[in-house]
Amino acid sequence: TTKFTSALDIPVEFVEKNVKLRGKVQHVTEKGLEVEHVPISVPFLTALQRKWQPKSLLLVRLAGVELSPAALLWLQEELKPSQLIWFQLLGRQDVALECLVLVNKGRFLSVCLNEEILRQGLGRTARIEGLRHDSRLYWKLHKRLLRAELKAAKKNKGIWKEESSPGKVMDRVSSSKLMQTLKQFANWLRSY
Repeated sequence: TTKFTSALDIPVEFVEKNVKLRGKVQHVTEKGLEVEHVPISVPFLTALQRKWQPKSLLLVRLAGVELSPAALLWLQEELKPSQLIWFQLLGRQDVALECLVLVNKGRFLSVCLNEEILRQGLGRTARIEGLRHDSRLYWKLHKRLLRAELKAAKKNKGIWKEESSPGKVMDRVSSSKLMQTLKQFANWLRSY
């Protein structure tokens, strides 16, 4: 029921347990999404909290995604002012939260913006900051993000449109730092 007004207010346990929080998008900036946290409402208590708590925004970044300039425009079109989103905490860096961001699309369907940006070819996969790189969750999420990026590359969408030949795309993907890290991890697993 507590309304978080700063990334530093969020308890470490919430981040460690990857808790999902709810919020309203206020602005889309180069730094990330500025989101007003919307706590679980308890009728009488919520009315009191609104009066006394300051209007402060959390900075939410899309974890595991390096955004292109076109991604910012797409996010500004996709996310309406005061739109309700869910953000799953994966890490915290100073005043920013690294999160998976989910948007409801209809009654039973929600879309992960991190994956959707990659699927549209509007960004590249990056390291997921805040999660331990040897954790199961890290590799599960990383695999999902890489699959989404690969779909865009195969369909020549967004930033992949420039790279017309499949050989160029595969060369670029295989020579990326992320792919090198994955290969090292796979070799390390094979050695045990």
